[in-house]
Amino acid sequence: MEQLYSIAALSAFTHEVFLTMGCPPHEAEQATTALISADIRGIDSHGIARLTGYVRLWEAKRVNARPSIQVIHETPSTATMDGDAGLGLVVAPKAMDLAIEKARSCGTGWVAVQNSNHFGIAGYHAMRALPHDMIGLAMTNASALVAPTFSNERMLGTNPICVAIPSGAEPPFVADMATTTAANGKLEILQRKNLEAPAGWIQDQQGKSSSDAHALKQGGALLPLGSDREHGSHKGYALGAIVDILSAVLSGASFGPWAPPFPAYVPMPENAPGKGLGHFFGAMRIDAFRPAEVFKADMDQWLRRFRNAQPIDPSQKVLVPGDPEREMEALRKATGIPLLPAVVSDLQSIAEKFSIVFPQ
Repeated sequence: MEQLYSIAALSAFTHEVFLTMGCPPHEAEQATTALISADIRGIDSHGIARLTGYVRLWEAKRVNARPSIQVIHETPSTATMDGDAGLGLVVAPKAMDLAIEKARSCGTGWVAVQNSNHFGIAGYHAMRALPHDMIGLAMTNASALVAPTFSNERMLGTNPICVAIPSGAEPPFVADMATTTAANGKLEILQRKNLEAPAGWIQDQQGKSSSDAHALKQGGALLPLGSDREHGSHKGYALGAIVDILSAVLSGASFGPWAPPFPAYVPMPENAPGKGLGHFFGAMRIDAFRPAEVFKADMDQWLRRFRNAQPIDPSQKVLVPGDPEREMEALRKATGIPLLPAVVSDLQSIAEKFSIVFPQ
């Protein structure tokens, strides 16, 4: 049974863990905010449940708690950044903020990142553009767990994309999605609950559809968005490939099957081209295209029209991307964050290891 914890209590614990790892206070605070934002928005697969994974990467010396993050190539509107193996939760916001700064000067800003690590949810980073009347874009490559259409070899990560678009009176449009049928974190949740995976999520080692949530451990693979060729998996494969190229080939990070695995116990790929995980960020100033207030008024009209589209079933309203996460955020800010017993056990193990107190 899940147990509820307050956002403040989980944030304080997470902050203490990052401090104990050696992160400077302001970076520990940034990493905590980025990580817990996933739980607040209901994306439990990428929130505090991942904290144990970050600790293990740090113990394996694959995460640098005190990175020297550097811009290694730059033009007025673009940059490439080296994250110095830092937490993606720290590197990514710094890169997104640089994209915003460049957009403020040039109209648009684009930043590619190499030598980073898992950055949490893409939505947290893309949404940083919203208060500046900018469209935000964030994407990252990830551990190679996904088989291209017609293949039984893992070549791509779940490679998420987020686009955040500001509005006026209406809540904004925030499309935050993996380019697979389901993110690996959702599979991990099924494993903790001892449940089967829905059809179309994964394939076994022979490339056949599987419902075994543990199939990846037996050499299986996640499937691209669409699941199979007849349902458009070639499009999900193409989207994941685009993310990999923009995030890693463009930045000089390790791409495709050479992307560093998130589990610290999985050996690093040999002879990997590039350095670490890669990210790609963009910011576009609305008034570089048309007056921001006019755009936001039109965006409000767009959002209202789609939110009021006639539903098939009157009991199920039509949603705009970002609505479920916004509704979950309101709920969890009021009631707290639910954690599965397996996640609590992992966090208690960290607490014991670092001699800090896990909230009751």
